Amino acid sequence: MSIRGKPAVPATPRVISPSPTPSELQDDAYNGPVTRSAARRRQVARSVTSPSIPFHETIDEDSDPELRRARARSRSPIKPRKVAGLTPAATPARARSTRLAKKRALDVVPSEQEEGVSNGAATEPGDELEELSNGAAAVTTNGHLAPPKPPATPGWSWRDFSRSPSPLGLIPIHRHFRNFIHKHEVPRKVLHVSIGFFVYWLYVSGTQTTSVTPWLMAALIPIATTDYLRLTYPSLNRFYVKCLGAFMRETEYAGVNGVVYYLLGAWTVLYFFPKDVAVVSVMLLSWCDTAASTFGRLYGRYTPRIRRGKSFAGSFAAFLIGVATAAWFWGWLAPKTPSFPGDEQNPFMFRGLLRLPAYVAELVGLNEQQATVSGGVALGIMSLWSGLMASGSELIDLFGWDDNLTIPVLSGIGMWGFLKVFG
Repeated sequence: MSIRGKPAVPATPRVISPSPTPSELQDDAYNGPVTRSAARRRQVARSVTSPSIPFHETIDEDSDPELRRARARSRSPIKPRKVAGLTPAATPARARSTRLAKKRALDVVPSEQEEGVSNGAATEPGDELEELSNGAAAVTTNGHLAPPKPPATPGWSWRDFSRSPSPLGLIPIHRHFRNFIHKHEVPRKVLHVSIGFFVYWLYVSGTQTTSVTPWLMAALIPIATTDYLRLTYPSLNRFYVKCLGAFMRETEYAGVNGVVYYLLGAWTVLYFFPKDVAVVSVMLLSWCDTAASTFGRLYGRYTPRIRRGKSFAGSFAAFLIGVATAAWFWGWLAPKTPSFPGDEQNPFMFRGLLRLPAYVAELVGLNEQQATVSGGVALGIMSLWSGLMASGSELIDLFGWDDNLTIPVLSGIGMWGFLKVFG
């Protein structure tokens, strides 16, 4: 007879929670597994009912071999951090571009930051903003591509017609008087217009063009030398801009000042052309260029654009002012002004007569009297041609030269050539 023993009952296994609590370390009692969140809630409840020093778990896992095992992954949220693989490695070129971006951010005024049009870039949701010393925010992109954004306002803007396309910040006074100096260029235009009235005073006072050119050259040489030195030495450039920035454009901060071209253009026409053509050319430079800039910025958005920075409104304004200037000079000022000593050495080229060339008159069968016009008709034709020359010279882009040089020179060449053929 075989005696069969009772089967051995296995001991109840001990369940180890992912995060052992202090109760699990006690051997006198057994509690069920407690998660971290439940333990935290119990601890908060005990602290509310009986305030005491909060208990912190300090478990030495090395002292108990049973607790030395792999912990489960915590479900608590982790702080977002950059992944090294998605961030482009820093290179010298990238570091240089970052420094330039910070420098440009220092030059941007707060109003342009609000508009978001200082440099045409917008901040993406994933970009990081780095606060600079002056409060401006430099955008550091996260390296991801962003879809192109449509323009804020459809159609044209006055910025398309602006003669100062660079952002504010190069010349300090432009930031403080944005509309007065930067947008409308009031001090610069006042100086521009005053030169025309100064030429008018020289003409009615009997000053000959041959006595004006030495003074212009005497002013051109030191001004051009100073301009070269300021572009060579940044400290001198900053001092120069601080003193004369109200009469400069932003594009002239790192380029030749427009006064150099103005003096060179005035000297060229006064030295090479007859007296009446030279005087009218300088007046066209003074008044037509100002009219084109003013009306182009005010009404250029409503008219077709001829080329970048030039609108039909500005060109038409220059044409009208050119016609009025030529008609006023040859039709009223010149006849009313008496003769002065030296006029015989500087005769007028337009004397109120226009005639077809002899070979053209013979070709069409006209005699000399029929091929000649005088009086108001001749004055009208000459005025219209002068206005056309002023508008065309202001519109054309000749090798990138400044219009302070191209307007008087091209207008003088156009009027001189017209009178050489029909005068």
